[in-house]
Amino acid sequence: MARVNVDRMTIKELLVLEAKLQKAIALARERERANVKRELTALAEKHGFTPRELFGGRGKGKSVAPKYANPDDPSQTWTGRGRRPHWLVAKMRKRGANLNQFSL
Repeated sequence: MARVNVDRMTIKELLVLEAKLQKAIALARERERANVKRELTALAEKHGFTPRELFGGRGKGKSVAPKYANPDDPSQTWTGRGRRPHWLVAKMRKRGANLNQFSL
């Protein structure tokens, strides 16, 4: 590896070097984490486990029944979670409707 004489570098050169070092360190960390993950997965499989069995994992969220439906198109529903769908916002603006009017 080449030696760098930091005593003779300007501030600008040192800052460029610092940015390169930070990027290299981040990449090395990612590489090490990926290697450890591969090794742990191989070890778990060797002994008949899946990584999910050992460490858990984020499963698929629970499905929630819809609470509101578009009266003009019953296939358009909303669970009441997240942003209101466009069809609901449009109908509430047009009719001045209340959310309860779309309840199932």
